Parts: sequence; structure tokens; C-alpha cells
Amino acid sequence: MSKAKTAAKSVERVDRHLTRDAAAKRDTLPVRFASFLGEVADQPQLITASIATIAAGLVGRRPDMIRGGTRMLAAHLVATGMKSAIKHSIDRTRPAKAIDEGDHRFEPGDSDDHDLNSFPSGHTAGAVAVARAVSREIDGAATPAALGVAAVAAIQPVAGNHYLSDVLVGGAIGWASEALVDAVFNHFAPPPAEKVQPV
Repeated sequence: MSKAKTAAKSVERVDRHLTRDAAAKRDTLPVRFASFLGEVADQPQLITASIATIAAGLVGRRPDMIRGGTRMLAAHLVATGMKSAIKHSIDRTRPAKAIDEGDHRFEPGDSDDHDLNSFPSGHTAGAVAVARAVSREIDGAATPAALGVAAVAAIQPVAGNHYLSDVLVGGAIGWASEALVDAVFNHFAPPPAEKVQPV
């Protein structure tokens, strides 16, 4: 085995052990409740939030909210596409199932089984993309958005939904997706001067 493969196996082993320890209380009521709240970052909820922001901007005649909601939706859709492409090329057993059954897979594959779609974290990807998008346009949104992202990301390993590496890669996907959307917006519809910086 090459040094690169050996190093990768070591990192994966540490990742699994850390996540197993983090998920030790996954069946307790507080963790289950926190995991339920973390579903706010699932695809339908983020799409709904984006559309609701656009609608609120139209009703309230708030261009910042219209732009913010449009950015949110675009960034989320790009992040969803990117994470879906990866999920359809890699099979990874979700931590809770691996811990309960003692069987862990992390290999190339295209399974549609939810229990084999751990990598990467779509919730984290979507949350990061949307949070960065909204914080670019809507004053006062950066801090709440950052706190929301932190909460969504933190609960994933604790609830046994994702490994730490799933969360990190999901976050990177969200960041890259929003950066791409930002570049497109800046090219075709530059923002007004003096906008807040993203989280």
C-alpha cells in the first residue's frame, strides 16, 4: 500500500473514531430534538426560506431582500447539484448505521440507499451556501446566519447523521457554491456599494 493510501486510511480511521465518540448520546432526547431542529437546513426548507425571502422583499419593496433571496436560492441549487454529484459517485455508510451494525463502507458507488449516502453532508453544504448568500445582501443577517450554520453542522456527527469529514467537505462545497454564484452576480448584477461581508 502506498504512503498516500496508508495516510488516507489513518485519517479515515480517526474520523470514524471521533464521530463514534461524538455520537455516543445520539439516542437521547436532547440530541434527537436538536437533530430535528437541524432539519431546517434540508433542501425543501432552504428552498422555501429562499422563496419566502424573495416574496417578503417584493411585498415590502426591499431590494436587499429580493437580491438576498435570489442569491440564497441560486447558491443552494448549485450546492445541491455539487453534493448530489458526489453522493452519486461515493457510497458511505451513515455513522448511526455503522455503529449499530458494525459495518462501514466508504468506496466508489452509486447507491440510492439513504444509509449509504453519508458523504458529503448536504445539510451543511446548503446551510453554508445560503448563509453566505444572505449575509452579502441583508444587513444584520450575518451573525444569525453564522450561528445557524454552526448549529446545523455541529449536530450532524452528534446525531450520527454524518462523519466529521462529511461535514467539512459539505461546508467546503457550500462555500465554493456561493463563491461561484457571487462571481456571477457581481458580473451580471453588481451589488450596491457598501454591502456587508459574508460569514
